[in-house]
Amino acid sequence: MQKKTDRIQISEIFTSIEGEGIFFGTKTMFVRMAGCHLKCLWCDTAYALPMKSGHGYTLGYVKNLISKQLQPNTYKVNFTGGEPLLQHESIIDLAKFIKEEKGLKTYIESSCFDSIRFEKVLPHIDICKIEFKMSDSKVVNTKHYANLLWNEIQCLNLSIENHKTTYIKIVITGSTDLDEFKNLMKSISIHIKATALAGFIIQPSYGIDEPTVERLFNFYDIVYPIYNDVRIIPQLHKVIGAR
Repeated sequence: MQKKTDRIQISEIFTSIEGEGIFFGTKTMFVRMAGCHLKCLWCDTAYALPMKSGHGYTLGYVKNLISKQLQPNTYKVNFTGGEPLLQHESIIDLAKFIKEEKGLKTYIESSCFDSIRFEKVLPHIDICKIEFKMSDSKVVNTKHYANLLWNEIQCLNLSIENHKTTYIKIVITGSTDLDEFKNLMKSISIHIKATALAGFIIQPSYGIDEPTVERLFNFYDIVYPIYNDVRIIPQLHKVIGAR
């Protein structure tokens, strides 16, 4: 567990256009945390993976940075990474500051690898993207994959039970197994009611093992009978050249 500390390791803070998920197109401040112990094949922020990457700051200094850089009409502040839950105590502190002092929505992008940490952060978060990692992502080895999936399911349950705006995202590559995806959908549908979701996003991988449109339809057709608001949405910020 992260030790209670006044310091936080930040990769970068910037404002851009949200390019993923159900809130794509919104003006968003991104607080990118440094450090991630997972190794997704299609990771596009490899520079933020080392725990010692970025810069170490006091929480007070980061709050000051956020205040100075916050632009008018920003819709939300997105805690991303890296892996935000590795510094969950710091996320709690910053999220409280953003909600109470700035009056903005808070959003977390996490692998949901630890449902205990997730539950601690949750009271201070408005929007939760629950990302299920398929095994072709190579996020963890086979031995630890079942545990990751269990924690992701628990985080999904917690987010819905606490009435957060909750949506699911799954990255699909040219190698994603269709039967594995079917089994995942069965597991999800057992644990939650589809009406509790704010969205379901199928995101094609970009630049690595990209799936064809026909292949994406195969996955869409599995979700649609269960949740017909499913969407296939690429990373739009890359399409328009945004950060």
